[in-house]
Amino acid sequence: MSSRSLSLSQTLQDYVSAVGVRPDPLLERLRAETATLEWGRMQISAEQGALMDLLLRLMGARQAIEVGTFTGYSALVTARALGPTGRLVACDINPETTAIARRYWAEAGLADRIDLRLAPALDTLDGLLADGGEGRFDFAFVDADKPAYGAYYERLLRLIRPGGLIAVDNTLWSGKVADPSENEPSTVALRAFNRMLHGDSRVEMALIPIGDGLSLARKR
Repeated sequence: MSSRSLSLSQTLQDYVSAVGVRPDPLLERLRAETATLEWGRMQISAEQGALMDLLLRLMGARQAIEVGTFTGYSALVTARALGPTGRLVACDINPETTAIARRYWAEAGLADRIDLRLAPALDTLDGLLADGGEGRFDFAFVDADKPAYGAYYERLLRLIRPGGLIAVDNTLWSGKVADPSENEPSTVALRAFNRMLHGDSRVEMALIPIGDGLSLARKR
């Protein structure tokens, strides 16, 4: 037993990949294609995707929002877990990377479950609120521009039902959030977000050291 989380060596990471995530040829092809892109490292880890899938199924989630879609890996995982009656609103601004996403969603038979909205995410979230979306969603995932995390969170907290879950990616930021010498804008924004979430009595929360850090907030 250990009172601390493990730091994964490459050998241990390979072991987790081998026995902790079941093979999925479609997801593996999407990972491989994304890895060839300049910003391919932005894709979530396979084990984080597996955790999100399990959480969504445990919740029985049917309505979800994603802020930051990139090439569609997390959206594919989410839409599958929502089931045939589920719906995911996916927010992004990049037509090139989301074109990759659309190909894989179509191949997976999930295109009709994913409503991709190419617009600034705050505009989309405000539109959902204006359309009566408050309290109508079960789950939200955030993996986008870090300085806007606080603004996304406040809107999503209104859109999520009581008992719903918000998952926020990159909250460990390669360890930079714990290094006082690191003060570029995204690092500063993530530190502020982490402090805010830690003190937010509206939710129950945990920061999970998986991938680049995944914070979970369950709305009370």
